[in-house]
Amino acid sequence: MKIAGTYTLPFEQEKAYRSLQDPALLAKCMPGVESLEQVGDAQYAMKMKMVMATVSGSFDGKVTVADPHPFTEFRLIVEGSGKIGFMKGDGRLHLKPAADGTEVAYEGDVNVGGTIAAVGQRLIDTTAKMIIKKFFEKLVKEVRAA
Repeated sequence: MKIAGTYTLPFEQEKAYRSLQDPALLAKCMPGVESLEQVGDAQYAMKMKMVMATVSGSFDGKVTVADPHPFTEFRLIVEGSGKIGFMKGDGRLHLKPAADGTEVAYEGDVNVGGTIAAVGQRLIDTTAKMIIKKFFEKLVKEVRAA
């Protein structure tokens, strides 16, 4: 499944880039994430719980930040598996100045398998968009509160 979109963060580009790479902040903002701990250079172990329609379960996985170009873009690779299946995501985030902050454009591919894939492509797409929106809204709230 392809996923793409944009979101404008109401702060300058360097602050937006650093916020999107702060594991403690990301753990607070990513829906369902219970922990995100650094295990290597730009690699993090992740525990999360996912709920989608009648399917829910815990995932163990890893998040890798790759190909960083400070303040303008980076690649995010997410892999996880649990009793209800697996997920793999590979995406790129591009940051550029906007009139009211920093525009973050994201694009990538997400693959799911197992029971979670049985809920259907349309529901997965809708859920992914909702999770991304909630993530950015929470990120803005947390950065403003800091």
